[in-house]
Order: sequence, then C-alpha cells, then structure tokens
Amino acid sequence: MRTAYHEALDATRLDVVRLGALAADAFRISVEALDRRDSAAGARVVAGDDAIDELRRRIESSCIELIWKQQPVAGELREVAAMLEIVTDLERVGDYAVEIAKNAIKLADNAFRPQKIEVDRIGHLAHTMLLDAMRAYMERDGVLADHVIARDDEVDKLYKRSIKLLQQEMQADPELVRPGTRYVFVLSNIERTGDRANNIAWHTKAMLGEA
Repeated sequence: MRTAYHEALDATRLDVVRLGALAADAFRISVEALDRRDSAAGARVVAGDDAIDELRRRIESSCIELIWKQQPVAGELREVAAMLEIVTDLERVGDYAVEIAKNAIKLADNAFRPQKIEVDRIGHLAHTMLLDAMRAYMERDGVLADHVIARDDEVDKLYKRSIKLLQQEMQADPELVRPGTRYVFVLSNIERTGDRANNIAWHTKAMLGEA
C-alpha cells in the first residue's frame, strides 16, 4: 500500500511541475505578445487556459485522494497541503496570463507604447521569480525559495514606478487614457504574478518545515 502511495505522490508531483511549466509559458508568451503586437500569440494563450484549469482540477483530485485513502504522516501531509496551495497559485497565474493576452490583442493595432523598458523589466522579473519558485519546489531548496521571496519587493517597486510613469503620460495626453488604462491592467497582472511566485516559495518552505 505504501509503495502505491509513493507512486501516486510522485505522479502528482510531476503534474504540479507540468502545471508550473504551462503557467510560466502562458505568462511569458502573453508578455511577449504585448511587446511584439502579436495578437495570434495572445489568442493561443487564451485558448490554452482550459488545459491549465483541467490539470489543476486533476491535481486537486489526486491530492484529496491521497489524503482520504492513504492518511499521510506529518511530512507527507505538509507536501500534499503545499501542492494544493501551489496549484491554486499556478492556476491564477494562468488567469493573469489570459488577461494580459486579451489586452495584448486589443493593443496590437495601437501605436501607444508607454515606458516599454519598465513593462519588460517587471515582466522578466516576475517570470524569473516564477521559474525559480517552481525550481525551489522541485529541488526542495529552501535557500532558493528565500531568494524568490526577497525579490518580491523589487517587483513591487517597479510596479509602482511604472504606474506613476503611466499616470504622467496619460495626464499629459488625454488620447492615451484608454490604451494607458489597458497597460495599467497589464502591469497589475504582472505584479500579481510576482505575488503568486512569492506564495509558491512560502508554500515550499512550509512543505520543508521552514516556515
């Protein structure tokens, strides 16, 4: 019975890793779609959201079954609990990617491009945090999880600065209010992705008994 349990646990771990890869790719592609005015790439992100949702539901069902049938001991229970929390964060990252992609599609034919480097920088940082958070989970690396957590303040600072720059541009030219507002939503979703990466790092530390 314990052999079957550990096999099921390993399979669920792999599904969590797969979900992390799907969510990270969706986020990266959505930000690139915005930068490149690539509405086709944005549409692919939107269409791929169902796969993320379906995998999340499968992982949740597996976790519940592990708890119900196998009654995991303390360390194992922490891991199952962490997986349940992590997949929730990853599913939300997928949702943020969809929102960014939808705005990328709507902005594809708009010439307005506010402070591009700030959007790129915060997007790259949030994506790197997400990748590192998932690597910390996979490798059970509490030190790497700490590094992810430490970078969250940088995302917040870049976000606030970008919002300030956007507000200045929109105040200077009322024609920029509509497209600029879409960029505000984009930046908000990028910042929230950093928050979710931060959450995953904390869940990893809790799984390791360090939080």
